[in-house]
Amino acid sequence: MVRLQNVLPSEIEAESFRIIESEFFEQTGKKITDYSEPEFRVLQRVIHATGDFALVDTIVFQHDPITAAISAIRSGGNVLTDVNMVSSGVSKVNLDRFGGKVYCGVSDPEVAVYAKDKGITRSDAAMQLYHDRNIAVLAIGNAPTALVSALKLIDEGHFKPGVIVGVPVGFVNAAESKEMLKERAVPAITVSGRRGGSPIAAAITNALLKLALLD
Repeated sequence: MVRLQNVLPSEIEAESFRIIESEFFEQTGKKITDYSEPEFRVLQRVIHATGDFALVDTIVFQHDPITAAISAIRSGGNVLTDVNMVSSGVSKVNLDRFGGKVYCGVSDPEVAVYAKDKGITRSDAAMQLYHDRNIAVLAIGNAPTALVSALKLIDEGHFKPGVIVGVPVGFVNAAESKEMLKERAVPAITVSGRRGGSPIAAAITNALLKLALLD
């Protein structure tokens, strides 16, 4: 017979995090102390969002991304996402504490017209039209074309987000776009290979926002 845990609604998240901590070594073969405290908090939220400890083996922190993100968020920077699903998952309440906003231009009529005229995806077009909005966190969970477009803008000196959360999912250029990200000397958090997705992008962004709230 299946036995459910008797947990109050207000305690579900805390209990989930406790379970993740208690099972971390058994599930991953890694110690919590193998990571800095902020890195583990990011990992914890990713595992919480996906139920998948195996992502620990593929997540990459490059060029001190958490410090960069916290600085940019606390300076009032905004969050730019590639799709509405990521945008809807980001905590506007926490971001608003610093005066930031969440932007996602993929559904804007202006973006649709620009994309059709240029023969590119709307996610690509949104990066080109929205990158200049004081972006603290660029959170990409779905569209490799958005990540490639952002990297091109960075290479050309037109874009400098505080941190890139680059975790597009899929079979066409998802893994390749993330390898391109790893080649750049920019603060970023990514997941190697084809795995990724909007829940992971939102979870990482929310973890960064929570860390920025700490003294």
